[in-house]
Amino acid sequence: MNELKSSPHAKDFMTSHVEVVTPEMPLTQVVRFLLKHHVSNAPVVEMRNEKKYLVGFVSEKDCLSALSKEIYFGNPSPPQSAKTIMTSHPICIAPDTELFAIVSIFTSHHLRHLPVVQEGELLGIVSRCDILEAMEKYYSQLVHKSDHERELRDTSQIMNLRFTIDRS
Repeated sequence: MNELKSSPHAKDFMTSHVEVVTPEMPLTQVVRFLLKHHVSNAPVVEMRNEKKYLVGFVSEKDCLSALSKEIYFGNPSPPQSAKTIMTSHPICIAPDTELFAIVSIFTSHHLRHLPVVQEGELLGIVSRCDILEAMEKYYSQLVHKSDHERELRDTSQIMNLRFTIDRS
């Protein structure tokens, strides 16, 4: 019997080219950046030795909240930047995180994107669309495999990964 290919990992379908912002970027530039690149969020990175190190994640929601507060209450001191509005220590995954563990994280935490990080360095990003495509491709392999027998998985591994947060 032919072995079914094991499920893919984040490194197999992540987007490696990621648009990023820096912590010092002013709020207005962050907003313009998101609009220009047609993205709903962006990793906040510090550059060290030509590598991008993840320090946070900024979203449209963060920008909307900061802008509305600034407009309603006046200019804050210090001025708002990516660093002051970002989510510090976002949930991240490693490049070798298995597909079903990623699905579990997405569905449990209602996320749209997950940074792929190794030792603090941003390697890529995985979106819900990436996951859906990977799941569909994997599912198609299962359905079209005539000699495939359904097997029970050890769900304890997936359940344990559901709450793993990489804070590097």
